[in-house]
Amino acid sequence: MASPTPLRRRPVQQRSTKRVEQMLEACAALIEEVGYDGVTTTLIAERAGVAVGSLYQFFPDKRAVVRELTRRNLEHFLKVVSERFETTCVDHWWDAVDLAIDIYVDMHRTIPGFSKLHFGDVVDLELLDDGEGKHNNEVVSERLTEIVASKAGLPAEDLILPITIAVEATDGIHKLAFRRDPRGDQTIIDEGKYLLRQYLSSKVGE
Repeated sequence: MASPTPLRRRPVQQRSTKRVEQMLEACAALIEEVGYDGVTTTLIAERAGVAVGSLYQFFPDKRAVVRELTRRNLEHFLKVVSERFETTCVDHWWDAVDLAIDIYVDMHRTIPGFSKLHFGDVVDLELLDDGEGKHNNEVVSERLTEIVASKAGLPAEDLILPITIAVEATDGIHKLAFRRDPRGDQTIIDEGKYLLRQYLSSKVGE
């Protein structure tokens, strides 16, 4: 499971929830513009239009803001994947993984800061972890396996290793694709999908 929210306290009132959202959106925009190292809590507060003291009411530091942003991005990814699985007909379970790749690429292209932050590895390889020593990609793999296993009607234990390999391979392929082209080199993305389809289809049957 993804780690609990890193918020110091949960916003209860609608006004507080809106302020936290403004901080997260400001952080994402700043990461897009200046990268993680260039972001400070002061800049986040200024961009969000709140006092820096208001930011510290909810987050102890910049890393906590980024961790919450990363957690939110992961939940968005999994939510869209789950919804798409419900509305799209797939012939094989590995087609579901292929669909997840399309969603991941779209997030790179459309979600502010995501192409630089990914699922937190730029900040900390265990940013999504809850003290269990798991790499961010392991957390993503486990959550994705739960969804694909449910969709395909297959035991999660049969899928966890191939999906973990797929996530790790996709991570490297997409870093190359987006290094070659800020929008993602589609040829490399397509080649990566072909590679993974061949691998996944050879591991577990229908």
